[in-house]
Amino acid sequence: MLNRLTDNLNFQTQALTLRAERQRLLASNIANADTPGYQAREIDFARALREATGELGTPGALATTQRGHLAPLAGARGESGKQYALQSQTAMDSNGVDMDRERASFADNAVKYEATLRFINGSVRTTLDSMKSHNQA
Repeated sequence: MLNRLTDNLNFQTQALTLRAERQRLLASNIANADTPGYQAREIDFARALREATGELGTPGALATTQRGHLAPLAGARGESGKQYALQSQTAMDSNGVDMDRERASFADNAVKYEATLRFINGSVRTTLDSMKSHNQA
């Protein structure tokens, strides 16, 4: 019973963590828009989420055979989850940041981060309300 209550919350927590990591990466791309030779980085969010939740194996992952072993970083937190973004046009200074794409991705990710956060808050609120006595108002 407890597993059913926490599984959904764990999934949403992983999604929120990955959204925060993607937001950090997009902010880094925007901050380096004028840096010569900088190549924009991106995260395949769906793949990173599958890796983080254990649905998909992490490439190059080490097996944890005993309880004390540290698990490798999964999803976007490991370097294997980050990719170079495709350039839409070439720049004279070899900078690969497309500001229009980065701003749009930043805004989209911020909205999805907020939605995930609201879903977690609603889920916790619903769980707490269901544990209250029916006599309480």
